[in-house]
Amino acid sequence: MPKDDESQQSVERVVSGQVWADFCDALKQAGEIVLRERSPDDPLDRAEGWRYLSRLTRLALEQSVEHADPEAPSFYQLSHETAKIGADNPDAYYQNCIIDGRHDYRLSGPRGSADYVGVGTYSGVYGIDSGIERTGFIDTNEIELDPDGRMEIVLSAKPKPGNWLPMREDTRLLIIRQFCQDRKRDAATDLQIECLNSDNKAGILTPTKIATGLDDAARFVHATASIFADWSEAFAREPNSVSERFTGLGDPNNRLWHGYWSLRDGEALVIEAVPPECEAWNFVLNNYWEESLDYRYHNVYINKHTAHVEEDGRIAIIVSPRDPGWGNWIDTVGHRHGTLCWRWTRAIDPPKPSLRIAAFEEIARR
Repeated sequence: MPKDDESQQSVERVVSGQVWADFCDALKQAGEIVLRERSPDDPLDRAEGWRYLSRLTRLALEQSVEHADPEAPSFYQLSHETAKIGADNPDAYYQNCIIDGRHDYRLSGPRGSADYVGVGTYSGVYGIDSGIERTGFIDTNEIELDPDGRMEIVLSAKPKPGNWLPMREDTRLLIIRQFCQDRKRDAATDLQIECLNSDNKAGILTPTKIATGLDDAARFVHATASIFADWSEAFAREPNSVSERFTGLGDPNNRLWHGYWSLRDGEALVIEAVPPECEAWNFVLNNYWEESLDYRYHNVYINKHTAHVEEDGRIAIIVSPRDPGWGNWIDTVGHRHGTLCWRWTRAIDPPKPSLRIAAFEEIARR
């Protein structure tokens, strides 16, 4: 609970309007990230940068204002078709929920037909807290279903019988990841959550809650934009190559290869790998801001279900403005550079993909 002087300060900021002025000022400062000296300054990248900040603002308000009460838990999506962060996975249906490790929760619902379900608890909220650690994790290989195909998982700091997802007292966030590689066949399910020991003040707005929410939302926009701009700047130092990257908010069953791609006129990027034994995998092409390109309308990602496999077992991905007539074409959609990600899920000895630049006319099949 906030201290009395903190509550009074929140009241004064809310009544005077200072809380809104601070929020708007912080958003304006976030624009400096798009204008960084090392950030690209061509019109498309800049336009996407301003759209990115608007999307982050939308996500931030969902997380920190609309769904911020751990005693009245509710789900929001921190990545989806029109708002994305951190090399989002087009195959994933994400559900996020603010929780409190001092309470107990019940997560329940049908298993659904997603290829993979991973559920994790974390010690902090992305873009707001630092030093985030995973405090518990359970996935489809461990979750037992009832006779009707439904799952019920108890989240608590102390062990519970049945499906138990550990937390610590400092746990603040729940993330559910459901991977559907065949959208026509598979569907994610909407799971429900309830707090098992909340009081009757749950869900009631206070000046302190709105002041904290707006402050956290502004912090999220600035921090998240900074984090992934830093990633892009680092990857751009070695273009057309990949390296592994981990975060405290990751899924332990995923191995991710991130990189930066850059093409000149007449060039294509050829990416190859022999898929290991794995539950799922996909490749996605992103813009500079680590947002997947618009997979609703353009051919910008492939996965284990959709990929064409060469006779020797290789996956060949060709990133170029035009279809080369073989392999798996990934459309650059008017971009000349950006980031990329290859994701292996529950893989045995996953390989590092190889990347090479080639002249498009030399590799194209007419």
